[in-house]
Amino acid sequence: MRINQYIASAGVCSRRKADELIEEGRVKVNGSVLDVMGYHVQEEDVVEVDGARIEPVTKKVYYLLNKPAGYVTSTADKEGRPLVTELVPDSVRVFPVGRLDLNTTGLIILTNDGELSNKLMHPSGEFSKKYLVRAAGIVTRKEAERLERGVDIGGFVTSPAEVHLIKHDRNSTLAEIVIHEGKNRQVRRMFEAIGHPVQELCRTGLGDLVIGKLALGQCRKLSPAEIEYLKRV
Repeated sequence: MRINQYIASAGVCSRRKADELIEEGRVKVNGSVLDVMGYHVQEEDVVEVDGARIEPVTKKVYYLLNKPAGYVTSTADKEGRPLVTELVPDSVRVFPVGRLDLNTTGLIILTNDGELSNKLMHPSGEFSKKYLVRAAGIVTRKEAERLERGVDIGGFVTSPAEVHLIKHDRNSTLAEIVIHEGKNRQVRRMFEAIGHPVQELCRTGLGDLVIGKLALGQCRKLSPAEIEYLKRV
């Protein structure tokens, strides 16, 4: 088994992230730091990540979490901030699929299925992502149409989006936006591009998956039908 697939199968991270771990010198095979990206693990090999021995898992788990603000979507953090993985009540090691900003709340998938994670995170994926946005100021219908057509967020023009203006108050606008990409801080950068910085941001949907009534900080196991849906997309 190729080393990045082996690491993903052990529930450490996705294959893409596993390549980064190898490049950073954090992976050892039989006591030596691995420097061959395409290495194929043999049955007798001892593989370590950050000094801990790993082996592929047989029990695969899938969770949907309503991420609170202040949690990092990672399996480790040098600054010691709380991790989303700490909110999963399972002894099996899991990792988040994709990322949400530190101060962004909402739906994120956690699993130890490296193959599924790699599939969902591939740039060719067509997952829609739905967000509830609180933006500064009064966003007009004309400005919303700019978001729908696509805006330049710094060397990248976003694909067409769906925007629904829900309500205004004196100083802000509540809106819903659906995008089909996953650029870093994309929704925040889109609203900044039209002059209305995001004050609050929550991802409420991922494809056909929704948060529903799941409370902040709570998670639930995906149903068999939801797991099959993710594998089909």
